[in-house]
Amino acid sequence: METTGCVVVGGGPAGMMLGLLLSRAGVRVTVLEKLADFFRDFRGDTVHASTIRLIDELGLGDEFRRLPQSRLSSIAFPVPGGPPVTVGNFDSMPAPYNYIAMMPQWDFLDFLAGAAAQEPSFELRMSHTATALVRNGGRVAGVKYTNADGAGGELRADLVVATDGRHSTLRRAAGLAPKEYPVPFDTWWFRLPRYSSESGAVAGIVPAFGRGEALVTLNRSDYYQLGYLAPKGADARIRAEGVEGIRHRVAALRPDLADRVGAIASLAELHWLDVRLNRLRQWHVDGLLCIGDAAHAMSPAGGVGINLAIQDAAAAAAILAPALLRGKVPRTELAKVQRRRRLPTVVVQTGQRVMHKLLFEPIMIGKRSGAPAALLSVARHSPAIRHLLPRFIAFGPRPEHAPAFARRA
Repeated sequence: METTGCVVVGGGPAGMMLGLLLSRAGVRVTVLEKLADFFRDFRGDTVHASTIRLIDELGLGDEFRRLPQSRLSSIAFPVPGGPPVTVGNFDSMPAPYNYIAMMPQWDFLDFLAGAAAQEPSFELRMSHTATALVRNGGRVAGVKYTNADGAGGELRADLVVATDGRHSTLRRAAGLAPKEYPVPFDTWWFRLPRYSSESGAVAGIVPAFGRGEALVTLNRSDYYQLGYLAPKGADARIRAEGVEGIRHRVAALRPDLADRVGAIASLAELHWLDVRLNRLRQWHVDGLLCIGDAAHAMSPAGGVGINLAIQDAAAAAAILAPALLRGKVPRTELAKVQRRRRLPTVVVQTGQRVMHKLLFEPIMIGKRSGAPAALLSVARHSPAIRHLLPRFIAFGPRPEHAPAFARRA
């Protein structure tokens, strides 16, 4: 029978950060990742200031800044017939945490995996899918898994942490069900080419709004990453229109990109995201803790999901490492993690729900084709909002610091 101190199921940002932090405390950690690599196209790739500061505290800042990335310094909304209105200017914040880093998630995860691999108590198993919980009496005592060859196994642990996303297998196996909040849209991600002669800051975000639809464009160095937003449940209708339909919609929303919509060769290039906004009332059972998307799925609004998940991991490591080193994790320690991270989750999700209600819902039902005038007026004339909003996005409520045991010079 295989054993470890903590088995982390899911090699996303929360899982990899938790594995790194716990292993630096000397805890035996095994991360199970179901995919063979970290290639996660169109996954969360905004690394906010709270995460960058945490990486600096871990002594990994120089290596992180050498990774391919671009910097997002502001967020603006278009105004018909006028210049865009800046609603958040990260440049106004103190350096060096006055930007959001934009990078492919696979580079970020490879970076975390490389740092964790330096710790002798860390193990990463790719192509390992957790299929069920192992119980000992009424307590979770490990997981069952299958590997790339289809062979099964069982891994016992003092604690199981579910970081396996919004459709968490372990959460369902533990009988934990999240409370769902309404979301007015789904998102379809895809790419278009960006020419070297084109202007506009790399990492810039350019939104465009229509009635019943919207388009978000992220400027990359050699391509545009686009997110098409349409009312929730519209996937079948959009696909029934065929590839010409989506080309027409993109060209109408961004006429300046109409010359390249032919690069969308087929609907297979559209990556549909079923947007969810939910959270567990209880994040744990005896022997099992859920964090990140497994505990609270986030809307892509604000790009905060990856960073909230990493803050969960930092708090969980700080609270749970001493108990894991003793080889016994009482449920009271798991409850401390939830108490620590519940308020930041509620605050961020409430902000997203307000954004859905005021901005996205009127657009999706066709009542409006842009940002509300009141919001733009406040952004124009309120320096306090322009100062506070960037900090809220960049750090969020109750940002975590690296535990003392994980810090390196």
